[in-house]
Amino acid sequence: MKRRIESTTSRTAELTCLSRASSAFEANCHYKSDDYIAPLLLPDGLKPFLKIYLARRLFSAVVAPQGIYEYVIARTKYIDAVFKRTLSEQFNQILIFGAGFDTRALRFQDTMGRTRVFELDVPVTQQAKIRQYQKRHLPVPPNLKFIAMDFDKESLSRKLNEAEFYKNQRSLFLLEGVLMYLQPKSVDETFRTIKDFAGKGSWVVFDYIYASILRNEGIYYGESGIKQTVSGVGEQWHFGIEEGQIEQFLAKYEMRLIDQQNSKSLEDKYFTESNGRIVGRVNGTHCLVTAEQR
Repeated sequence: MKRRIESTTSRTAELTCLSRASSAFEANCHYKSDDYIAPLLLPDGLKPFLKIYLARRLFSAVVAPQGIYEYVIARTKYIDAVFKRTLSEQFNQILIFGAGFDTRALRFQDTMGRTRVFELDVPVTQQAKIRQYQKRHLPVPPNLKFIAMDFDKESLSRKLNEAEFYKNQRSLFLLEGVLMYLQPKSVDETFRTIKDFAGKGSWVVFDYIYASILRNEGIYYGESGIKQTVSGVGEQWHFGIEEGQIEQFLAKYEMRLIDQQNSKSLEDKYFTESNGRIVGRVNGTHCLVTAEQR
C-alpha cells in the first residue's frame, strides 16, 4: 500500500516548521528560538497570524499536543548548539536525515566554511521545501546538497556514495524526529551505515521515544495527545528504545553516549527561571541524545 508521505508533504514536518516559526515571534526568552527562516516557509496568510500573542497561545495550547511546542523549541535550541559547535570544530561533513523544513544550512552558512551539508528526505517533502526556497528567493549555499530517498525502500549506502558523502571523515549525523517513524530494520540498517561511513570522533545526534509508548502504557506527560496527532496525520510511530537502555543500543554500533536529555532535564535547561520556577512543561515521550563514534 502506498504511504501518505510518498504522495503528500509530511504533516509532521509541516507542524515542526509551524512550531519553529511561532517560536521565532516569541518575546519570552524561554520560548524564543532563532529560526528566523521558518516563518518564510509558511503559507502567506499564516505569518501575520503567528505574530499575534493570543494566536501563538492558541496554537500551543489547543492545536499542538501537550508539551510538544515546548519540546520542539528545546530540541531546536539543543541541536542548533551542537550544529554550531561542529562547525566551530570544522567537522568535514554534516548529514541531516529526514530534513523536512530544516533551515540550519541557510541560517549558519556564514560559519560553515568548508563543511559540506547533505539533506536526506523523501522526494515530495524535499521538493516542497526547495520550491519554497525558490519562491522566497532564499539562496542555497554551494556546499549544501539535497538527496531524495525513501528510508524504508532504498539503500542508504548507495545514496551516500552517489552523493559523494565520503567515508572515514569526521562528520555529524543528525536524525531529528526520524527514528520513531522508521521500521526497526530500517533503524538498524541506518545505524550500521553510519558506523560504516563515520570517521573516528564523528557525532550522532538524534531523538527517540520510549518503547513503552508503542505498547500504549500511558506513562508520560502528553503521551496520548501526541500519539493521536501522529496517527491522525497518517505517520505512525514504529520504533522506540526502552527507558534506561540507550547505552546498550549505542554499543551495538560502537558508539558511546556523550549526553542525554529527557523532558525533565530539558525543562531545567530551557524553561526554568533563575528563581527555579518552570515556565513551560515539556512533553515526556522523547529523549535527545548526542553520541560519539569510537
